[in-house]
Amino acid sequence: MTEVEIRAAVELPAVREEIEFTTLDRLRLVGEVATPVDRPPVATLITLHPLPTHGGFMDSHILRKAAARLPALADLAVLRFNTRGTSSPRGTSEGAFGDGVTERFDLEAAVRFARDRELPRPWLVGWSFGTEVAIKYGLAHDDVEGVILLSPPLHRATRDELAAWHGSGKRMVVLVPELDDFLRPAEAEPIFRAAVPEAEFIAVPGGKHLWVGEGQTRTVLTEIVRAVNPAALPLPETYEL
Repeated sequence: MTEVEIRAAVELPAVREEIEFTTLDRLRLVGEVATPVDRPPVATLITLHPLPTHGGFMDSHILRKAAARLPALADLAVLRFNTRGTSSPRGTSEGAFGDGVTERFDLEAAVRFARDRELPRPWLVGWSFGTEVAIKYGLAHDDVEGVILLSPPLHRATRDELAAWHGSGKRMVVLVPELDDFLRPAEAEPIFRAAVPEAEFIAVPGGKHLWVGEGQTRTVLTEIVRAVNPAALPLPETYEL
C-alpha cells in the first residue's frame, strides 16, 4: 500500500462507466458515471457544468475532481455529462447549445438515467450556467432530493423560478465566492434569503467564480459532502492505494 496526497491530478478508485442517454427530443448525450468500488453509493450527484460557449463541459475541474474523489471518500455516485452540443475527451453530445431553454430535456434525461439505474438519493450540483438549469427545471423532478448551486450568476433563472423552491421540501445549498465575477455574496444573499428563506447560503472567503486552487476545491467538495453525506466528513487529505 502506498499513501498518496490527494491533489489535483489524483484519481481515486471507482467503477467508471462511459454512458449515453437520449433526451425526449431525441438527442444522444454522452457522459460518465463513477460509483464506489465495493459498496453501493449512499447518494448521487447529477452534475451540470458551466457555460459550454465559454469552455464549460463535463470535465470542468470541480466536477472532474468530484468524480475522481467522492466515490472513494464519501460513498457517492457522480454522474457527469455534456449538455447538448458540448464536447470533451469523452465525446460530443448531439444538438446545439440551447441557452438554458432546451437543456431542460438534458436534465430530464440525466435524472431519468439515474432513476433507471436505481442510483439513490439524487442531488443536482450545478456550477455557473449549470445552476441556471438546476433552478429553472430541477423542481420538475420529484425524486431529486436537493440542489447545490456553485457560483450562481442568476442571469437566466428568474426570481419567480428561484422563489418556487420555497416550501418545496427540497434542500438548496448555495456557495457564492467572495470574489465572484458575476454575483458576489453581498448582492446574492438578500436575493436568496428573500426568495428561499430556508436555503443554506455559504459565502466563501477568498473564493472565485472558477474555484481555482486546491484550497477552494476542498472547500467546495467538503460542502457538497456536508449536504449529501455528512457522515463522511472530514474528507481525508491522503489515501492508501
